[in-house]
Amino acid sequence: MKVVSFTGKSGTGKSYQATALAQSRGFDAIIDDGLFIYKGRIAAGTSAKKCASKAAAMRTALFNYDDHREEVKNAIERYDPETLMIIGTSDKMTNIIASQLGLPEPEERIYIEDITTPEDRELAQHHRNDEGQHVIPAPVGQLRRDFAGYFMNPLKFFRDRALGNAVSGKSGRDEDDGPTDRTVVRPQFSYFGTFSISEQVIRDIIRISADRYSDTLVVADRMSNGRQNNMSVTIDVRTIKDPSAVGKCEEFQKDVYDAITEMTAFTVDSVNVRISDIVRDREALRSKKLH
Repeated sequence: MKVVSFTGKSGTGKSYQATALAQSRGFDAIIDDGLFIYKGRIAAGTSAKKCASKAAAMRTALFNYDDHREEVKNAIERYDPETLMIIGTSDKMTNIIASQLGLPEPEERIYIEDITTPEDRELAQHHRNDEGQHVIPAPVGQLRRDFAGYFMNPLKFFRDRALGNAVSGKSGRDEDDGPTDRTVVRPQFSYFGTFSISEQVIRDIIRISADRYSDTLVVADRMSNGRQNNMSVTIDVRTIKDPSAVGKCEEFQKDVYDAITEMTAFTVDSVNVRISDIVRDREALRSKKLH
């Protein structure tokens, strides 16, 4: 196994650049902030960015916790990558991580200054220091459960083959490598305060989603288990007597699920829509609308 290090000061964009760098150089595994990422997917580990303090985050990133360290060591042995890139803030840090995981010291060292401009690093510092944003080089779907209720945003990027850098895009596909995924999170140890979403927000999302179907159904009642992790939502609706009513309820169910997961980053186990009443026409439906 070839071990490579990728280093740079905190907040200079290492995690942001990591996936594109790994693709351009053919590295099939990454160690970043406590995670073992194999071929773009999280294979083992715990993200230091979910820790409640910077001290705990550092211990996680350095694999100081026995169970965490053994889990990642076993995964590395199981997947047996040809090339593994360790990300850290200094050569000393990457050497410590390699030692903790029973790996040889990196035989090649890459620095953030080698692949980015001063302007790139200044922009990365702005996102970190002024907006509290941290990047994890993995898809949002793999992180949603661990980071439920945090600020999260998925970013899709397409590699510029000429420069070897990641560039943003909304559609299309790189002919060689395809899209690479990253996720922006705001950790608990951020200085930007806490992040929470009230139950009223969930009710508002349901109400606004229902507006699209106002000619077919109205919300009669809403229930939630009240948890931000593994949320389950049940919605009672009244519908008109119409063959299309069941199909509209299914569309409404999907709209609510998509809206909650996209707007809040909560893990939603289920959205259940129950027809509690059927009325004869739209006028009767409106007269029974929930206020």
